[in-house]
Amino acid sequence: MESSRSDDDPVGVALFVDGPNVLREEFDVDLDDVRVAAEAEGQLVTTRLYLDEHATPGLIQAAEARGFEVVITSGDVDVKLAVDAARFAAEGRMSTLAIASRDTDFKPVVETANSYGIRTLAIAPGEFGRSDALRNATNDSVTLDGDTDGDDEKDGDGES
Repeated sequence: MESSRSDDDPVGVALFVDGPNVLREEFDVDLDDVRVAAEAEGQLVTTRLYLDEHATPGLIQAAEARGFEVVITSGDVDVKLAVDAARFAAEGRMSTLAIASRDTDFKPVVETANSYGIRTLAIAPGEFGRSDALRNATNDSVTLDGDTDGDDEKDGDGES
């Protein structure tokens, strides 16, 4: 598939993490693992962790220590994350959109990024925390239990 990007366009991975959905006790997700999964796609141009107003200071401090920009919302985390990701796509600020979530609500923003010729990656917090609809809308997917999506049709053109 031919991309509409020119060589002058910024190239890199924008990582957006749905904190309340991913950082749950039952998944035991390490933010370093999320970062590594996104970095496998290329150089990171942003790493954002979206949290609600109930986030603990310890979580915020730990995320910032790992290089994440923490975005606190008083409303729905999903809306802020989706708007920011769509803005990055519209402004051409990434070549790959990586969303760490288990939420099907992000399918429209993934489809928007795809329509701009941006590669998309779904990072799931675990086998039981994976949204098939989100995974199927992206070019590639990673499950943080160590498995990557093995579907050949999801591999796209084979580039990393």
